[in-house]
Amino acid sequence: MLQAFVHTIDSMNDWIGRTVAWLTLGCVLTCFAVVLLRYAFDIGYPWMQELYVWQHAAVFMAGAGYTFLHRGHVNVDVLYGSMSERRRAWVDILGTLAFLFPWLAIIAVTSAPFVLSSWAVREASATANGMPALYLLKSLLWVFCALVFVQGLALIVRRGLFLAGHPIADRDEDRVTNEIL
Repeated sequence: MLQAFVHTIDSMNDWIGRTVAWLTLGCVLTCFAVVLLRYAFDIGYPWMQELYVWQHAAVFMAGAGYTFLHRGHVNVDVLYGSMSERRRAWVDILGTLAFLFPWLAIIAVTSAPFVLSSWAVREASATANGMPALYLLKSLLWVFCALVFVQGLALIVRRGLFLAGHPIADRDEDRVTNEIL
């Protein structure tokens, strides 16, 4: 059951990450269109300028769980890389519990007034003819927290299963980790 939980979270974040990655293409094309329209035709659309900022934000905020899954975030590898697999498992578990989860809670709690007040008034862009539904963009803060949190849970379970001697697929190397060091 725990392995199914890990697989579900990994698959979800992998799918979300691969999906929102397409927004980078949208971001580039939108930015190109904005520049082309402005400098070639002297036409400007404020909503288009904001659109590529939204796409950029969505890639980073919704793609954070994917990046965490594939160990793409900054890591202090000076000591970690030379540790045994068991010790790394403990560092992953304790680091997630002591550092990641508290910071996610701080982000979620401190952003609550910001996000909730935006939803309360169905906030739109302050720019004339800008993007509607700014509250959706601000909600990405909570999407970020949720996706990284569940990926953190999956990491804890994966590393706990490893420490307990249960093999589980290691997504980073596409192999099964079944050795206990």
